[in-house]
Amino acid sequence: ADRIRRRADFLRAQAQGRRLHTPHFGIVLGPGPTGAARLGLAVTRRLGKAVRRNRVKRLLREFFRRHKQQLPPGDLVIMAKKGAAALNYQQVEEELGRLLLRRGKDTSNDQRGFP
Repeated sequence: ADRIRRRADFLRAQAQGRRLHTPHFGIVLGPGPTGAARLGLAVTRRLGKAVRRNRVKRLLREFFRRHKQQLPPGDLVIMAKKGAAALNYQQVEEELGRLLLRRGKDTSNDQRGFP
């Protein structure tokens, strides 16, 4: 329930969402069908072999798990850029937290989800 898995959901987020960028991640914030925040991940082979890609996905899922209560409802798609595989959890949390958690507080009273 907390994850975006269907292609149609990814495409809807891409089409209707707002794009944000950090040095290591591209982020799409879109409206979601449920009243909760949902996470979708896009980690391409450009990052390296499966072990490295899976590690990046684990770090991103852990960030979402720890902070989903602070995020407004809607779909959050995170695309890892080259260099993301070199980050540790603390760096991921700082980079995404600066952008997403501040935004979550700004829109906490907005029932429409991500702007």
